[in-house]
Amino acid sequence: MFRKEILKRGICLLAGLSILAACGQKDPQPQPAEPTPGAVVSEDEAEEPVPSEGEQPAVTEDENPDEGTEAEQSGEVPILRDAVRSKLGGFAGCAVTGSEVDDPKVWEIVTTHFEAVTLGNELKPDALVGYSVTYCPGTETAELNGETLIVPKLDHSRADKILDKILNWNEEHPDRKLMVRGHVLVWHSQTPEWFFHVDYDKSKPYVSAAEMDKRLEWYIREVLTYYTGENSRYKDLFYGWDVVNEAVSDGTGSYRGDAENPGESLNEDRHGSNSSWWHVYQSNQYIINAFKYANKYAPADLELYYNDYNECNSNKRKGICELLKAVKEAEGAPGEGTRISAMGMQGHYGMEDPSSTSISESIKEYSKIVGKVQFTEMDISASSAYDGTAASAEEENERLRLRYNMIYYTINNANAEEGVEVSGINFWGTVDQYSWLQFRSNVGGGSRTGLPQMPLLFGEDYQPKPCFYMFADPKY
Repeated sequence: MFRKEILKRGICLLAGLSILAACGQKDPQPQPAEPTPGAVVSEDEAEEPVPSEGEQPAVTEDENPDEGTEAEQSGEVPILRDAVRSKLGGFAGCAVTGSEVDDPKVWEIVTTHFEAVTLGNELKPDALVGYSVTYCPGTETAELNGETLIVPKLDHSRADKILDKILNWNEEHPDRKLMVRGHVLVWHSQTPEWFFHVDYDKSKPYVSAAEMDKRLEWYIREVLTYYTGENSRYKDLFYGWDVVNEAVSDGTGSYRGDAENPGESLNEDRHGSNSSWWHVYQSNQYIINAFKYANKYAPADLELYYNDYNECNSNKRKGICELLKAVKEAEGAPGEGTRISAMGMQGHYGMEDPSSTSISESIKEYSKIVGKVQFTEMDISASSAYDGTAASAEEENERLRLRYNMIYYTINNANAEEGVEVSGINFWGTVDQYSWLQFRSNVGGGSRTGLPQMPLLFGEDYQPKPCFYMFADPKY
């Protein structure tokens, strides 16, 4: 099961194999999406270091760029989940959202090639109130620590529909079970603005930090109990949960504040940049408390994560490390302190940035603090040369193959070092046409370039692309 420690394996780097070294949120309307990092904020790119004795050599260019892998040439399609488990020692996952799971070809890809699934939108706060983001959908009473609270009514139907499908699959295929990552409990975006105000009415004042803390604990308790509690039908389905998402600023490299985008009103229904969590607390205490409450109500074997994008930018990486250290310093028993299991590196990269060095350094820095990392939302934005035509697609597929190849070897090399563990890779989608990068939402999701995109391992024809084999071919 996912909750067991993932065994680490050695590097299987073929002698002489190398690649081109060049390297940078979520869903179609009407459902909103996470903000995109676009091209990763530029940073000083140091020269690739010369490997010391015992290290694997840096990957620089592809040996046979015009030749397919052995599996491609034979026409065989290897199973991605098995290859990633064998080659990297971790799991392969993907994201699905909305009606994607009703597409039989997508479902076949999911159940054949992945062993983990993240629900792209359905477990976010706005989805769990039925996307009633302008007005509270209704209230009821709840007991919390001996006190009666007025709380908003939750709607689990969208998430349950997908989770029930997964449960049915697991019952019928016990040898090919899917596990689920919860995404996400606390996030500045896709949390309705009314949640932070008196009487859940955004025309009224903000509540105090003390009152907000009660709402925070209640919400985390309700979500985790419903999906992972002892009496939940989903209790054995989840391997981990993103507790806090994207709480570090791209601009300052410190905590995300309530004025990240001066042109964005705090009175908007949900935010792309500004944080009402920060506005209420004026400190990182909501982050610390979120991990405390997650530790209090989550099963002991449910992993708890912090998740962020632009995570390889040197300035933002410093801020993320400070956040992780603050959470770690507050660790304690359930009901007393925090617990964090891994750092979620989203991996929304461009064709040029971040570099192999930046990715490797980030893996190592985060591992030093929290023990291990996971790539949680991996995809690659298209180059400016791709215009959607068949001719440019062929060239783009080659660029994408080389880019993913570099990422694979960077992960593999870092994973071989002492004290480093990359325990899984989640790709943010399955087939190109459903990628969040194809769309744009008013909370900052999707591609900012307006260009066609082909960021994933499977194309619009539902067939594996050349980049698929960088991870899936066991002989590569």
